[in-house]
Amino acid sequence: MPQHTHARTRRCPACDGFPTVSVTTGARHRDGSRVTIRVTCPACQGTGHAIPTRATVTAGK
Repeated sequence: MPQHTHARTRRCPACDGFPTVSVTTGARHRDGSRVTIRVTCPACQGTGHAIPTRATVTAGK
């Protein structure tokens, strides 16, 4: 019977742990490969972990 393993770190709710992705633009290079751009999650700045907000840090004092 499979057991569920919970994540040990808090994942970013905006990107769900996938902080950097490559998005295809639809265009192609001369050699036939696709043109892609790299996009980073603005909420976690590409770390993949939830960053505590100022209200959370203040309330935790």
